Amino acid sequence: MVDLLAVHWHMNPEIFHIGGFSLRWYSILFVLGFVLGWYIFKWFFKREGVPYSLLDPLLYTLLIGTIVGARLGHCIFYQPDYYFGSWQGFLEVFMPWKGGLASHGGTIALFIAMWWFARHYGKKYDFDFLWILDRLCITVCFAGAFIRLGNLCNSEIYGDVTSLPWGFIFDLRGETMPKHPTQLYEALSYTILGFVLLWMYRYKLDKLKRGTFIGIFFIVLFGMRFLIEFIKEPQVGFEENMVLNMGQLLSIPFILLGIGILAYSIIKGKPALIVHPEKNRQQPTHFARSL
Repeated sequence: MVDLLAVHWHMNPEIFHIGGFSLRWYSILFVLGFVLGWYIFKWFFKREGVPYSLLDPLLYTLLIGTIVGARLGHCIFYQPDYYFGSWQGFLEVFMPWKGGLASHGGTIALFIAMWWFARHYGKKYDFDFLWILDRLCITVCFAGAFIRLGNLCNSEIYGDVTSLPWGFIFDLRGETMPKHPTQLYEALSYTILGFVLLWMYRYKLDKLKRGTFIGIFFIVLFGMRFLIEFIKEPQVGFEENMVLNMGQLLSIPFILLGIGILAYSIIKGKPALIVHPEKNRQQPTHFARSL
């Protein structure tokens, strides 16, 4: 139902419920982000001569890293008193289905997971840590957009009161005033960034240095996250008295890291396109290189 100045949002976050099991829109969108990422990486691998056999271990590594890191990030950064103040809270650390995932924790864990992946497979197939991060960040943009749409389905992580005509009244949360749909703001910004990086990969890869994509990703994505946080409601009580909230404080190191990586890529970076020195290694077709 659309009001004159707001959208009444009361979407049921559950698709269906059977006994103690429920399937939620958030879960579907979360998985879709990984499925889309798998197909994008398949294109990357085809273009640059990396065997498809690495796709499945890459997917498993990303899934484990994302879920574990995002869960621990929420527990450590946002509610450490609850999760580490009692045995009941500590046991809920291992129950991500009860809610509470932090993108900053997921990002840190993905760093560690991709460092392991590059160490384990990179030398054999001629790629390194920065190479895999450059391609991963493109897929993360779209996966992040799906996750924010999942937050919208859950009526969570929204903004302050607004008089703008696209404000959302989140009826399921008992709200009576229109709020900024910051989930949509973030989803849109992530999607635009993803398409820009995808365009750069498609048309400019042979002219770029390794580290360019991940550097731009950190600066733009966490820069947008920092700005959007100004109009978000506090996620936890202690943020109410902070000049910058936890999301903003955690974004600053990633922005600085992005600037550092981008500067390094310009000064000392290797070519962004993978190089296979062995002539007998399977090479991508002319058609694949033209993609």
